[in-house]
Parts: sequence; structure tokens; C-alpha cells
Amino acid sequence: MRLLPLIAATYFMVSGGPYGLEDIIGMAGYGRALLLLLVIPVVWSLPTSLMVGELASALPEEGGYYCWVRRALGRFWGFQEAWLSLAASVFDMAIYPTIFVLYLGRIEPAWTAGYRGTLWALAVVVVCMVWNLRGARAVGEGSVGLFCLLLSPFVVLTAVGLWKALAGGHHALAGPHWLGGPSAGMDFAGAVSVTLWNYMGWDNASTVAQEVEEPQRNYPKAMLYATGLVALTYVLPLAAVGLVGIPAERFSTGAWTDAARELVGPWLALCVVLGGTINGAGMFNALVMSYTRVPYALAEEGLLPGAFTRKNAWGVPWVSVVVCSVGWALALRLSFERLISIDLVLYGAALMLEFVTLVVLRVKEPELARPFKVPGGVWGSVGMGVGPGVLIAFALWAARGERVAGLPALGFAGIVAAAGPVVYLAARMVRRGRLVS
Repeated sequence: MRLLPLIAATYFMVSGGPYGLEDIIGMAGYGRALLLLLVIPVVWSLPTSLMVGELASALPEEGGYYCWVRRALGRFWGFQEAWLSLAASVFDMAIYPTIFVLYLGRIEPAWTAGYRGTLWALAVVVVCMVWNLRGARAVGEGSVGLFCLLLSPFVVLTAVGLWKALAGGHHALAGPHWLGGPSAGMDFAGAVSVTLWNYMGWDNASTVAQEVEEPQRNYPKAMLYATGLVALTYVLPLAAVGLVGIPAERFSTGAWTDAARELVGPWLALCVVLGGTINGAGMFNALVMSYTRVPYALAEEGLLPGAFTRKNAWGVPWVSVVVCSVGWALALRLSFERLISIDLVLYGAALMLEFVTLVVLRVKEPELARPFKVPGGVWGSVGMGVGPGVLIAFALWAARGERVAGLPALGFAGIVAAAGPVVYLAARMVRRGRLVS
């Protein structure tokens, strides 16, 4: 996989376009939403992408973040990193086929009614599984095409919105709908959590390092380019609809379709809907490539059955791809009230282990070849984790009142995380032959 496909794949692992921003606008209003989309990349995305750039270029190994943490902190913590990431994937991956079905239903509701919606979601899983079996290069190059298709309606929407604002003499920046928040449904803490979710996943591309051309050079570039690209494709459409005066209260999931219809016409609304299906399928496809390399790396360490190391003609760990896809398919029908909260808790814990790894490797292995380095030495590495750590802590505080399956969301996520050491001990006992089936 070359640089451009790596950037496109990273874009889908993190963003997948402006879809998902609607709730931020509806919760916080235009001004606060724009502030969040400009500040959080600096405090959250930039430090994370710099950390990933250094570790991925220094240790370009299949399994990515699992291999980094294992090398710095030992096998136990490496396994916890893998466990947290894979556990988060169960909640994360359930979202994207659902997005596909949601937008497909806006074209013709009868297509996704009843059991048909489940069949469409299952079809997304199967197609992406087959696509991934052809290798990282196929996924990366496909992501470039999907990226162009996905963003083309928003290029039109943004251009028309800005043109109408300028031609009509709008002064929306001074209007109350821009400076204030929505009159109802104001939830700034919730908007922060949704913004973090829309900006997370920068480490996912690291797991396919051995399938990337010149990873020492391309990973740092891909991280920085993708950071700017994600922020740009978030901010410009938001500014365009805000400048023409569409009320923030009208924004919730799927509202880009209504904005496109109002500003341009039904044909662009249809294009936005089709882009929504690409968003769901494209993000799922790129993340299948990322997550399935983790069981492969665990199997190489003897912590999973050796079958997970089997590769096909394209060098893909096909058993891992198939097994993970089956697991995600089984999770499609699960009803999670607060997927984002659980995802943030588990992903946040895994991310902080990576920042600890960055510092530990700077201390333990100062002579390790680092084609790209986070500036500022050891203390610069420490500083990289401060912003993300504060934002994760805020997200935990914001989710304190949410419940999942009758339990507090944080408690539910804590139980999942606490199962990691138990699973690790069981895996070690099986490996040493202490358990006989």
C-alpha cells in the first residue's frame, strides 16, 4: 500500500466524511461546533498522529499498537492493548453497517423495512470481508475511489452554500443562530464526546505496517496529511450551511440530506444519501483491514490458535478476517443505547497505553532508530499524552449518567476491560498445557 491509499484508508478509519457532525451542530450550535472541530484536532488528533508517526516508523510490524506496547511494557500489557482494541471494535463495528442501512432507507424505506435491513447490514459485512481477502493494497486503492465519491456531494454543497452566503450578502457570523446554541437540546458535553468519536482511530492503520510501502517514511506523512484532511472536510461544510442561516436546531442524524435539498435540490440530496451508504461501507471496510491483524499478531505469540496465522495468496491472514467478520455479523442485532460512550472508554484506555509506550521506549531504548520523532525529547513525549488524557477524562465524566443493558455505561465498559487479565491468564494456561480439553 502506497502513501495515497494509506492516507485514504486512514481517513476512513478515522472519519469517513462529515456524516456524524449533525448531532454536534444540534447539541452545541454552529459557533461551539466550529470551535470544537478546530480545537480538538490540535489537542487530540495532532498529538495522537505524532505519536503514531514515531512508533509506526520505528516499529513497522504487523499488529501495530499491540507490538509497540508488548515491546515497551511486556506481554501482559501488550495483550491488554489488543483486548481493549478488539473489545472496542465490537461496539464500533456495529455502527457502520447500520449507517449504511439508515441512508439506504432514505432512498426507499421499503428496501430496509423489517428483516431486509438486517440482510443489507449482513451484505456489507460479507462484501467487506471478501474485499479484504484481496489484501491491504486492494483496500487502500479502493478507499481512494470511495473517498472521491463520498466527498463530491459535499464539495458541491459547500461551494453553493458559500456562494449563496456571499451573493446574498448574508452576515451570518454575527447572527444569534451562529453565536449561540440551539434553543432546545443543548448538550455541550455530549457534543464533545461525539466530536472525539469523530476524530478517533489514528492508530488503526498501524496494524498493517508490513503491507505498507516504505512505512518509515509514509506513516508520519499519512498521519499528518490525514489530520489536516479530516479537519478540513469537517469545518468547510459546517461553515457553509451555517453561513446561509440554516438553524442549528434542525440538525440531527441525516440532516445533511435536508440541507442539500434546500440549498441545491433533490438530486444533490440523493447524492448525499448515496454518500452516506459509502460512508458506512467504506469505514467498515478499512477497519476490517486494521482490526483483523491484531488476532494474527496474538496468534504469532501463541496467545491464540495457530490457525489465525494462516495467510492466503495476497498475504492476508484469512482465518482472522473470516472469524472477526463472523463475530461482527453476530453483533449486528445487539441493541446498545450508548455505543459511543463504551467505544470511547475502551479506545481511550488503549490509547493511553500507547502514549505510555511512547515515553517508556524513549527511556528504555534511546538508540532505537526513529525516522520520525516527536519533538522535545522525553518531556515532549510526555506532553503529547496530556491533551488526549484530559479529553478522555472529560468524556468519562460526561458519560457518568448513561446506562447500557441496565448498568452504568462506565461500569459496563469497566467489566469488559477487567475481563482482559482473566482472558490473558486463561490463554497463557492453555499455551502451557495446563488446561486439557
